[in-house]
Amino acid sequence: MTEAATTAHALPLDVAEVAPESDLMSKFDGLIAEREALVRSGVRNPFTIVMDEVKSPTEAVIRGKDTILLGTYNYMGMTFDPDVIQAGKDALDAFGSGTNGSRMLNGTFHDHVDVEQALREFYDVTGAIVFSTGYMANLGIISTLAGKGEYVILDADSHASIYDGCKQGNAEIVRFRHNDVADLDKRLGRLPKEAGKLVVLEGVYSMLGDIAPLKEMVAVAKKHGCMVLVDEAHSMGFFGPNGRGVYEEMGLTDEVDFVVGTFSKSVGTVGGFVVSNHPKFEMVRFACRPYIFTASLPPSVVATAATSIRKLMTAHDKRAQLWKNARAMHAGLKAMGFKLGTETSDSAIIAIILTDQEQAIAIWQSLLEGGLYVNMARPPATPAGTFLLRCSLCAEHTDAQVATILGMFEAAGRAVGVID
Repeated sequence: MTEAATTAHALPLDVAEVAPESDLMSKFDGLIAEREALVRSGVRNPFTIVMDEVKSPTEAVIRGKDTILLGTYNYMGMTFDPDVIQAGKDALDAFGSGTNGSRMLNGTFHDHVDVEQALREFYDVTGAIVFSTGYMANLGIISTLAGKGEYVILDADSHASIYDGCKQGNAEIVRFRHNDVADLDKRLGRLPKEAGKLVVLEGVYSMLGDIAPLKEMVAVAKKHGCMVLVDEAHSMGFFGPNGRGVYEEMGLTDEVDFVVGTFSKSVGTVGGFVVSNHPKFEMVRFACRPYIFTASLPPSVVATAATSIRKLMTAHDKRAQLWKNARAMHAGLKAMGFKLGTETSDSAIIAIILTDQEQAIAIWQSLLEGGLYVNMARPPATPAGTFLLRCSLCAEHTDAQVATILGMFEAAGRAVGVID
């Protein structure tokens, strides 16, 4: 060993600062300035809310104040279901707090097998694969299904997880205008007939709460020889006679090849999944990097999911109440003069569109101070220049709560000048 190899190299005491053009964090300067301006204005930061206590699917405590929740995706109110909670406690006692491994190695426990069986029963399919999150489900299935020389065709307003699934893979990406059947048809017509093609759609689009014209889009996709994947994250539990989603509502059970979903909405826990009747579907496990190279969900989580999914199969009264709540809320807000994302109550999501960020934050804060929490959404989660409040109804919202919420919106809307 040479002397140079054994001698510590002295570092200069006055290390120069990183040049701005070389500082990888400099790209965030605009966001930092915007956040600082927001804080200086004296309003609450909409993106740093802490739930001090959650009392029920529709009530929480924020900064010591009882608050109605209208900004969660707990559509079917399953988070406090006694059977769901007990299933989690039993699994925690039996298997401990985590798996410490991938599903491909030591990370498959009894409850992982059981929740996939619950999904097969719920969707009446032969194949089901569970991922750690809904984001990972889209990331994994899209990047695995479509490879080099093949195509993914997606709606321009697709969720970030769908876009990231496209980036993860090697397929060519083609976008079409949001919910535009003719544009989808035109773009598919330009692609090579012999190439493999996957059309990716969403049953409900989460920002505005609008639904896709799935019947027409699936027909166009099949005309061009495409396989179809539908993300039903925001429709599972309350669309269709069995709660499977918009594709079931529109009679497309035999036409859709893959359905993606999540446990973090109607199921009331966390996790994601893909189901399919394709005879080769289970082989995806052996090729999907986001499935192979990540730790599996804790057994307590998948146990709660399995119990919740089986209860959702017969949750007809909950479905009816959720739709009642959504229609009452949409009609009430529309009558007050708010600009909404949809003309009719298309889903359990209702978007109130505002003119700019200042107006959106002002009404958001007014509602919060009055005891109502909703989500404020802005770019890049929304299209450029779009600022909105996103309301998510729950089956556990009572008629009295819906009436109270409408009163809060009227008072806040008038105070801020959004409505007359």
